[in-house]
Amino acid sequence: MKTLCLDFGNTRLKYALFEQDRLLESDALPDGHPDTMQILLQRLRPEKTILSSVINHDPNTEALLAGSCQFHRLSHETKLPITVPVGKPEEMGADRLALAAAAVHFYPGKNNLVIGLGTAITYNFINQYNQFIGGAISPGMEMRFKSLRDYTALLPLVSKAWDFPLVGYDTRTNILSGVVMGMAKEIDGMIDAHAEKYDNFNVVLTGGDNGYFAGLLKNRIFADSDFLFKGLYAISETNNKL
Repeated sequence: MKTLCLDFGNTRLKYALFEQDRLLESDALPDGHPDTMQILLQRLRPEKTILSSVINHDPNTEALLAGSCQFHRLSHETKLPITVPVGKPEEMGADRLALAAAAVHFYPGKNNLVIGLGTAITYNFINQYNQFIGGAISPGMEMRFKSLRDYTALLPLVSKAWDFPLVGYDTRTNILSGVVMGMAKEIDGMIDAHAEKYDNFNVVLTGGDNGYFAGLLKNRIFADSDFLFKGLYAISETNNKL
């Protein structure tokens, strides 16, 4: 039984294919157009599909997925292994719900902080009673680089890199040190703040850049680039029964 998991994020659109609980492949998508989905479906031939989307995607894409296999769109009405005791659960992003579900599935009985490194950095706290309390959101790496270019007269747009010194020696390395090391210290600070308040505490770092930041953090964390997809698969198994 193959399950196709789709993640339509602000910066990138991605997919992952599972067979039973084994991840077979994952990659980026050029777009979420129905024609692109049709090609993907014909190649992978999944029996189930689940979509997490935080963008205004083409509604015909959902119709195509629903007409091709068993389909579920992740929303605040989805059956989840968590409760969301916040003021407006419908405002909680689908990607954050998937991360919370993955935390409960893989690290049950713990106070989990899942940190997603994407267009924004999301800090998602799920307590040991499987309650997704909420968390925090701050600008992601690309957003920080662009803001320095857009809100100053002379600073350039810098591309991410990891071979820079703590003390920058030119404009580029100054920006890299400020943005990348600044993010690392922010992440460590948020972890420390939660660890001071909660025991039985676990941290998961995910997103495309997690492998780089894992080496810059002083705190012990679990790094997993596919954590969101694993959460989507677990949610699909509950909501997408054939």
